[in-house]
Amino acid sequence: MNNIIKKLQAIMAVENIKENEPMKNHTSFKVGGPADLFLMPQSRAELQAVLEICKESQKPLYIMGNGSNLIVRDKGYSGIIINTKALNQVETVGETLIAEPGISLKDLANVALKEKLTGLEFASGIPGSLGGAVTMNAGAYDGEMKGVITSITVISEDGSLKTIPADQCNFGYRSSILQQHHWVLVSVELGLKSGDYQQIEAKMLDLNNQRQSKQPLEYPSAGSTFRRPVGYYAGKLVQDAGFKGYAIGGAQVSEKHSGFVINKGGATAADILNLIGAIQAAVKEKFDVDLKTEVIVIGND
Repeated sequence: MNNIIKKLQAIMAVENIKENEPMKNHTSFKVGGPADLFLMPQSRAELQAVLEICKESQKPLYIMGNGSNLIVRDKGYSGIIINTKALNQVETVGETLIAEPGISLKDLANVALKEKLTGLEFASGIPGSLGGAVTMNAGAYDGEMKGVITSITVISEDGSLKTIPADQCNFGYRSSILQQHHWVLVSVELGLKSGDYQQIEAKMLDLNNQRQSKQPLEYPSAGSTFRRPVGYYAGKLVQDAGFKGYAIGGAQVSEKHSGFVINKGGATAADILNLIGAIQAAVKEKFDVDLKTEVIVIGND
């Protein structure tokens, strides 16, 4: 690893290269052991150079944004994690926003509001970064990302830039082409429409008020824990299986919304994963439904 670090120090600031970095400091669940190497590139050019070094090292590699949909296991991650949070610039061209993946959806929605552009209100309360939202085709209330994206630009496996139009991004329920390739997202083009500032702001406030009244935002979590099974609501299945308020260690099914597993205090990644596993087993047994998670799990067993 020392050889990799020397190469990295030649292209990026020392404070943006961290060894044995606790991942609980970088995930919304506030759990996770250390990553061998945690890198925070500050520009697209730096990211491309970092990726080249990481590729040469042949170490396991994971790209993350805000960590709002991520559980890192307690023993950490044997490899390199690149955090793209610093890549958060956005440019407005008429009714189009061109944004980097590290910008939060909240900040991006506020840019759209400032520019009096409508279409992104649904995303204003979704936790996490644009990159994660595109990868998962995130959605809420009356919209999802595929409805506003016109194209994405990625660094492909050979290190070159590739732009993909939205109709070739294979967007589905919580899925996209980014889950099928080892590409790194660097830019997203979003097509919005001119609107009225007051109406856009009012819709954002209404959706965020609904979210606050129904969801346990006061506790660390990764948002909705489970994907919606066809013909069912995940939260109702969890509740009907008797898990509302159920806890394992510091992990608990929220009493406010059974679709959320929360860190009630002092939870480990194992607590959360054991609780998720218990829920999945009970729902399968009682209703013969396979509950799949929205959260991504990485790290050493």
